[in-house]
Amino acid sequence: MDGRAIYAISKKEFMDNWRNKWIIAVSAIFLLLTLVISYFGSMGAGGVGWRDIDATIGGMITLVTLLVPIIGLMLGYATIVGEKEKGSLELMLSYPVERIEILTGKLFGLGAVMAAATFIGFGVAGIIIALNVKGVQWGNYMVFVLASILLGFVFISIAMLFSAIFKKRSAAMGGAVFLWFLFEMIWNVVIAGVLTAQYGIEKLTDPNFMAPSWYYVASLINPVKAYSALVSLSISSVNELAGNIPSFVNVPFNLAILLSWMAGTFALTWYIFNKKDL
Repeated sequence: MDGRAIYAISKKEFMDNWRNKWIIAVSAIFLLLTLVISYFGSMGAGGVGWRDIDATIGGMITLVTLLVPIIGLMLGYATIVGEKEKGSLELMLSYPVERIEILTGKLFGLGAVMAAATFIGFGVAGIIIALNVKGVQWGNYMVFVLASILLGFVFISIAMLFSAIFKKRSAAMGGAVFLWFLFEMIWNVVIAGVLTAQYGIEKLTDPNFMAPSWYYVASLINPVKAYSALVSLSISSVNELAGNIPSFVNVPFNLAILLSWMAGTFALTWYIFNKKDL
């Protein structure tokens, strides 16, 4: 592969989204939500005030699992089919560039958009929190930021797969929206339903009950759940709960799931895109 071609395509994707104000908008969303959760997150405890980084991360995980996937899907769903509808894909392929270089450049370019927005939004928010809270655990916060970027890459890669499969932007967007609902809502309901049917409500409410291994595997195949577990297990205050889960549910396991999603969907995208007659 030609690194210069990949860089040129990546730069184009990044600059297109910069001009469209994507980075500024997403950065502002992350910044505001982080500060709101850090300052107002203690309202349930009887007041408001700045919370430390670990507590802020705990509050942010749910919001990140809602926002980052849909932002990644919106960034990537038109990557191929959108370019084809505009006629720019045929023009790009007329140049001496391979299809794998196009896909790699687009993934890195869109991933750079997500990374820039995440670093700016969470970075500025982290500095503001650090000015108001002592003893900030920057290592935990960096793990949270990097894991959030990885989750964005996963969903950009998944969106590119939909963009390669469908022939219209509307169909690719519909597939992306359905996938978001699948991972955010349907998946968890189905897994919980199977567990309830197998053991019953009474046993599930037993404080000594430990779910079987298949439940953790089925749950963590979902990249959203794998991200939540990865961040939670990386925070020292949560590591105390490690004895309540199987030993294989650890940081490397969840990291491998996320990387497998990204690599697997990208490989499948390349296979489909390479077979298409454009």
